[in-house]
Amino acid sequence: MITGIKGARVRRAVAAVVTTGAVLTTGALTAAPAQAVTKPTITAKGGFVMNNGTGRTLFTKAADTRLSTGSTTKIMTAKVVLSQSNLNLDAKVTIQKAYSDYVVANNASQAHLIVGDKVTVRQLLYGLMLPSGCDAAYALADKFGSGTTRAARVKSFIGKMNKAATSLGLTNTHFDSFDGIGNGSNYSTPRDLTKIASSAMKNSTFRTVVKTKSTTQKATTKSGGYRYYNWTNTNPLLGTYSGAIGVKTGSGPEAKYCLVFAATRNGKTVIGTVLASTSIDNRLADAKKLLNYGFAV
Repeated sequence: MITGIKGARVRRAVAAVVTTGAVLTTGALTAAPAQAVTKPTITAKGGFVMNNGTGRTLFTKAADTRLSTGSTTKIMTAKVVLSQSNLNLDAKVTIQKAYSDYVVANNASQAHLIVGDKVTVRQLLYGLMLPSGCDAAYALADKFGSGTTRAARVKSFIGKMNKAATSLGLTNTHFDSFDGIGNGSNYSTPRDLTKIASSAMKNSTFRTVVKTKSTTQKATTKSGGYRYYNWTNTNPLLGTYSGAIGVKTGSGPEAKYCLVFAATRNGKTVIGTVLASTSIDNRLADAKKLLNYGFAV
């Protein structure tokens, strides 16, 4: 039995040893999680993730392999429109029968634009990016291409898309359509698409559109009346993944299931792409895995 002053000293010494041990143990435990982040496995053929603020690469899987992009092509469509000089987002565009015939002939995703309606450029961007309207893409290409015929204007617009890709230094991207319904030479890579999206996200209108879950837009009809268009975003991350801010889905027989995604948490924005995932569900799972990983590393 320890008593008196001597006993108190021993007890203090023992306590000091125990406390020091606790500190050392706690320090060891704190360091462990940083080593526990495992690179995820995804079903997609290609994937890429980067820190949007620093440009630092966080994940790659066949990141520079050329693949079909489906409707993720429309990110560049929107970027080209928004880069036009003296752009008036409230300028009205009259919906032509050619746009409607095009989506019917191709069994394409559409914004269900009605022939004769007058819709604004801003509204067409919503119709392009939320329901992935190929009719809206056609209308924008026709509006912002140059030429005396519709075919010439569309060709000119696609030329602008390729010029924009070149200006970003992208060597593995080529567009031959305004919406992703390719004609044999429409491709990009996970890395390139991510860079296109990162560039597009610098535009405030683009950011506002792609983070919108749903919208109701009022348009003027041919007879001078009005109708409402109701569009819902095809991006499944919005509302299901904390911090999700975009960007765009894509799919097709060749493209399979694609998703360009972005999310912000605690001031850090992670942006990336998965191409040729095996199903809608796996595309979403792949994107969530890569976002989680991007925020953890």
